Amino acid sequence: MRYRQLTTASLALGVILLIDVLRVWLPGIITIFGQAASTPAELMGAFALGWFVLAAAAPALVRRVGARPVTVAAAVLLAAARLALTATPGGRVQLWLATAGLLAGLVWLAGAAGGIDRPVPGLALGLAVNAALHGLLDTYDLAWRSDWMAWLLSAVAVGAFLLATAARSAPPGPGGARSWLLAGPVLLLAGMVALAPALAQAGMSYLMTGGDVAGSPFVGLAPLPVAVAVFLLAALAGPPNRRWGRALGPVALLAGAVLFALDHGDLLVAAILLTAVGLGACLALTDRPASADAASGSATAVGVGVGEADTVDARRAAARRGYAAAGGMLVFVLAAVAYYSAYDLGYPNGAVPVVVAGLVAAVALTARPVAGLPTRPSAGRRPAGSPSPLPTTAAVTALALLAPVFADEVGVSTNRNGPPEQIRVVAYNIRMGFGLDGRFDLPALAAAIDRQQPDVVLLSEVDRGWLLNGGHDTLDLLADRLDMPYVFGPAADAVWGDAVLSRWPTEDARTLRLPDVGAPTGAQALAVTVNFSDGVRCAVVSTHLQPPPGGGPVVQARSVVDFATEYADGLPLVVGGDLNTEPGDEAFGQFTAAGLVDALAAGRPLATSPADDPRQQIDHVFVSPGLIPSDPVAPPGTASDHLPVAVTLTLPPR
Repeated sequence: MRYRQLTTASLALGVILLIDVLRVWLPGIITIFGQAASTPAELMGAFALGWFVLAAAAPALVRRVGARPVTVAAAVLLAAARLALTATPGGRVQLWLATAGLLAGLVWLAGAAGGIDRPVPGLALGLAVNAALHGLLDTYDLAWRSDWMAWLLSAVAVGAFLLATAARSAPPGPGGARSWLLAGPVLLLAGMVALAPALAQAGMSYLMTGGDVAGSPFVGLAPLPVAVAVFLLAALAGPPNRRWGRALGPVALLAGAVLFALDHGDLLVAAILLTAVGLGACLALTDRPASADAASGSATAVGVGVGEADTVDARRAAARRGYAAAGGMLVFVLAAVAYYSAYDLGYPNGAVPVVVAGLVAAVALTARPVAGLPTRPSAGRRPAGSPSPLPTTAAVTALALLAPVFADEVGVSTNRNGPPEQIRVVAYNIRMGFGLDGRFDLPALAAAIDRQQPDVVLLSEVDRGWLLNGGHDTLDLLADRLDMPYVFGPAADAVWGDAVLSRWPTEDARTLRLPDVGAPTGAQALAVTVNFSDGVRCAVVSTHLQPPPGGGPVVQARSVVDFATEYADGLPLVVGGDLNTEPGDEAFGQFTAAGLVDALAAGRPLATSPADDPRQQIDHVFVSPGLIPSDPVAPPGTASDHLPVAVTLTLPPR
């Protein structure tokens, strides 16, 4: 039993480290290797796919030398890379270090598959614990932090993983390939939907307020512990006893994937919970206790490990499991590339998670029960070394429940007395929180904004949970640090768009989806009314125009002007964001032709892109004539690939 427990612990810890590396490596594809919307998506996809194809050679190595040497060597490299990522300065060093960690992790997974015939407990536990920790850290992972606590916790995780991996394991049986095939697809759906703390928080914000204000973290993170609990309990409880019950998990999984694909913010929580229980149940359907378990006691009692028990047949079985794991991870990368490339190439991507869910469901439903072996633990003995479902689920769920305790709650009222005479407005394309060096650097981003002492902030390229970007709720994290409540406007999908942060109460939030006009990434305009008290109010519109290939965003600019002026209805008006147009362009002229004033005119030329060598003036603030602009700046910095623009506005006399 002890050997089985160590095997489960080793697999769970390895999954946690591999996901940590993925959360650094995936964003590096579009922030370091390439540049989203400028580097061809096909090139970035080929870069990503190549490493997974290379790792597919690992099972052949397992067949030649055995699973244990491959697993141990790759585990050491994975652990070293994960620990080193805590200290990386960013840039190419970070990208290649994360790539080395990814490749080592994929080889380790193939090696682990060779030596483990019952991976479901370890896979499920690793995914659940990683999600709970991700929520506990408020989606700001240890790999992006450089304080002593990050180093200590990372070192503990790495050390525990290496110790568990070094322990001898029981000889595996011949099965397990079906479970290993699901590792990649389950990892994708868990990271995108089922066990994504940022998505859970964004989903709750839609249910509470339509996505427009940061409420209590106890409510915002509520779906995470529930999702962790139902996923882990379904995975560890074993397959249902009745034939009709076997279909419930796959049906729930497909229903959750469809709800997610519909791309409605108010459906996210339901999608998360259904996908979570469906994934767990599908894993359980493939969890076949090895017939060798009963006979393995004598071997494990004398410490006989995989290396001593290897035979030609055993190595062939190990290679089959390795190829299944490698094939599953190829599904992971192919589906991830297909899903996220759509935002650059402009094709519908809603079918991708549904197809992956269908694959998982098909593999699970075609798994045949083993005659004479128990299904639910109540029907018989739990397989040796398997974690007890209820205590294990309770422990991991308790960890997830700690997330709201450590989450910051953003204030919801002004810290100013009475209506102001002037307000400071900042407009900033934050590139999902990633600086020019490719690091997710929240302190630098918050400092770039906070130095301007803003009253109102207009943000572009706000990500609230894409797995591609590491699964962060960047908006909530930034709002916490600035102590400014937010309003969010979805653009590309329900968790990627624009936002307004304000030190003053906001009301009457509205959004307008802008015409695509051939631009692949969706665009919107978000309008809110800022209430300065005593009847003093101002309309604010945040947008990010997306130019069509070979042209300017003229049509979108005209739509924003019409929407903004109608929304303001005589109130003072501020329109700003990354407008992807320069002074003198036709799209720029749409704003001035409507009577709006270029609030940055006194500071021109005021280039904002690229941040390290600004040549383009594409980030702007326009105001109605009653607002008097002064002190426009574009302060230098590299916290994003754009510079922020800031301007002081004198409000009309009351």
